[in-house]
Amino acid sequence: MNHLKDSLSPYLIQHASNPVEWWPWCEEAFRKARDEDKPVFLSIGYSTCHWCHVMERESFEDPEVARLMNETFISIKVDREERPDIDSVYMAVCQMITGGGGWPLSIIMTADKKPFFAGTYLSKHSVYGRIGMIDLSLRIREIWHNNRNELLQSAKDITGHLQRSVTFTGGLQPGLEILDDAFARLQELFDVTYAGFGGAPKFPTPHNLRFLLRYWKHAKNSTALEMVERTLRNMRLGGIYDHIGYGFHRYSTDSVWLVPHFEKMLYDQALIAMAYIEAYQATGDLFYKKTACEIFSYLLKDMRSSEGGFYSAEDADSEGEEGRFYLFTKREIEQLLSPSDAAFAMAVFNVTDEGNFRVEATGQKNGSNILHITDSEEKLARRFGITQNQFQTNLEKVRKVLFQARQKRVPPFKDDKILTDWNGLIIAALAKAAKAFNEPVYAQTAKETLDFILKHLRNKDGRLLHLFRKGRAGITAQIDDYAFVIWGIFELYEYFLDPQLLFNLFDLHNDLINHFWDDKNGGFYLTAFDAENLIVKTKEIYDGAVPSGNSVAFANLIRMAVLTGDASYYEKASKMAAFFQSELSKMPVGYTEFLSGLDYLLREQYEIIIVGDINKEQVESVLRTIGKYFIPNKMIIHKPVDAKMSEQLEKIVQYIGLYKSNDGNTTFYVCKDKQCAAPTDKIDDVMELLGILPR
Repeated sequence: MNHLKDSLSPYLIQHASNPVEWWPWCEEAFRKARDEDKPVFLSIGYSTCHWCHVMERESFEDPEVARLMNETFISIKVDREERPDIDSVYMAVCQMITGGGGWPLSIIMTADKKPFFAGTYLSKHSVYGRIGMIDLSLRIREIWHNNRNELLQSAKDITGHLQRSVTFTGGLQPGLEILDDAFARLQELFDVTYAGFGGAPKFPTPHNLRFLLRYWKHAKNSTALEMVERTLRNMRLGGIYDHIGYGFHRYSTDSVWLVPHFEKMLYDQALIAMAYIEAYQATGDLFYKKTACEIFSYLLKDMRSSEGGFYSAEDADSEGEEGRFYLFTKREIEQLLSPSDAAFAMAVFNVTDEGNFRVEATGQKNGSNILHITDSEEKLARRFGITQNQFQTNLEKVRKVLFQARQKRVPPFKDDKILTDWNGLIIAALAKAAKAFNEPVYAQTAKETLDFILKHLRNKDGRLLHLFRKGRAGITAQIDDYAFVIWGIFELYEYFLDPQLLFNLFDLHNDLINHFWDDKNGGFYLTAFDAENLIVKTKEIYDGAVPSGNSVAFANLIRMAVLTGDASYYEKASKMAAFFQSELSKMPVGYTEFLSGLDYLLREQYEIIIVGDINKEQVESVLRTIGKYFIPNKMIIHKPVDAKMSEQLEKIVQYIGLYKSNDGNTTFYVCKDKQCAAPTDKIDDVMELLGILPR
């Protein structure tokens, strides 16, 4: 066993028995590199990364490669999900040097952490003009000993360029035109044949869809809604969706949503579920509600820990093969089901003798099928001459049989670490679903997850930690941890209207500002001021697979301004928008989560203040009705009946004391853009003031 054996990270533990003398990221490893006069080989990946497994099998488990690496380098392993700050810096290096990036990420650098080589997956031997690990180790060793100044100068140049590249120039306050630009660019990228954006590989990018829903709502643009609906439908019907166990795979390797990369990530489930929830609110179409509920069914069944948090991911591979757990042959289905049910299942899921999945090693089909659907339930029901209800009954019957059969297979590896930021996203998604679907179980689950974080993922000073596994918590929290949990609390408060949630939110938001906010220029740093110093201190804004912490924190600032009435939050949000304006203008489609926040800042805003007893049927009816509809830029605030609690709340919500009930009745105040209509206790008045037309 090497130096990774005591790690919290499952990814590092996977490499603990490699013959490579791996070290975790620590000062001792860099000191050893200095003492032994060796460069550092940094390998960054994550536990469910398919090509990380391939590189491990080919190189890191190979005695010849390990011997060369141990002779040439001090080798360090980093889990990108455990240390996103390290990954962010060196992924930027890789993109700068090679024009691309991905995982596994391979960096070679000096003992003072300055890189001079970057790549991704490296095979054992050099092939097709791509250097392999053996040749790379020999080449670096030769240059390190005979022409080291060349490497040191390269490291100096790369580090200098990196430091300049993370400096934002700032600009003027962006206006509504940038939202129009983003929509126009998304329209250009939209795949009119198969939906989604761009070609292969095709990612769900739910923050694009959530931005388009806001654009549809406020710009009255029907094309934006059509793009969202077509994408969500094709994703749900395609092979990227697990039709048997539910949940979405990482991305589609093709442009038609058929062949997925089979890993399942917690953050994808949360963000995609939010897109389906909001599509349901916008349209009332139960197809979207059903899909979101299926995602939560998968998460609650397979991804929830006994302590109350949610696990990180499930691997693409099982028994050494990608997708093996999820695939079915025609013969398997015929053996598992009756002839009539088998014929039904094969027709619905497009199962054939030849199959549609190519084995990675050979590139040939072997009769395995990725289950997918090509028609709507209505069309399929008509084809079988049955009602839509009967179709759904038959489908659920065969799904359960296939699910039980699949459960007997060797399952993919589950990464059981619990990450604060991703759990924050799940809290937000569950709370949104609880409000939209009037489902208390989702709200209670979200509350239990938040309680778990507040109990187990804080240090002695009350500051958040990033990771929990097997009873141990660690790693100082970064911006995503704070921003995503705060987002979750905002969503959860609107369901429970519990002042204690606001007290928790206020404390965490103060921590975020005190430890991450750049008061000089605006924006939040990725890491806290007292965190480890890397070669650059970055501010992330790009909304990639996961929205950036700055994008979510930007929207949270606006929510805080609306909630508290404190103009300093608006000032910070405006400063942030101006600081990032030049980046937003260059490529607005790279920042659609940030632009959703900008929509909140620039478009109409609603506040619904409730004064009085919220345990009345009248109030519950209003909240249930509001939850069913898509009203993105709103804040619901409750003034408690209890005078002492109301007084405590007034320390945060400065204006709440001004609102009174009418004749002791529970009273609603609806304010639009800081102008409040006359108070009312009638649900019809509230709906009219919010512009809600019954469906």
